[in-house]
Amino acid sequence: MVGKKLEKLLNEQLEMEAYASSSYLAMASWCEVNGLDGSATFFYNQSDEERMHMLKLFRFINERGGHAITPSLKKPKTSFKNILELMETFLEHERSVTEAVNKLVYIAGQEKDYTSLNFLQWYISEQHEEETLARTLLDKIKLIGMQGSGLYLIDKEIGLKATPSVNNTTE
Repeated sequence: MVGKKLEKLLNEQLEMEAYASSSYLAMASWCEVNGLDGSATFFYNQSDEERMHMLKLFRFINERGGHAITPSLKKPKTSFKNILELMETFLEHERSVTEAVNKLVYIAGQEKDYTSLNFLQWYISEQHEEETLARTLLDKIKLIGMQGSGLYLIDKEIGLKATPSVNNTTE
């Protein structure tokens, strides 16, 4: 059974993952209306992935005898100056998720909740991948630039990083 303190934090993490899904959906929309189809595909897939992360937490909380709470979400940012600002926002969000996951791991360790520790290992690995991906894409934007054909190349590069999604509705 999950302890009350950890259950509360897991529900907060669940909300964070739901907000990420909503934020990345907003980013996908911004990219799409600005002609950045590769980036739009990337963020549609990221949105699906974050929803999957949320559902995984949701089920885990309930399976451990807790009560997963469906989160209400604040409206995500829907407008960006450019792809650089959007990608910086993406990286900032992933860093905050990593920080929250680390806090969960710390509390699970303090409570000697080894089942939760084992479950959270997946999130630790996932966050490492997400931060690395965000930093890599941000570095490429800075390297290539956003002027003229640079923006085209960036969009194409970001699109190549899109992982296929089971729920992809853009095709």
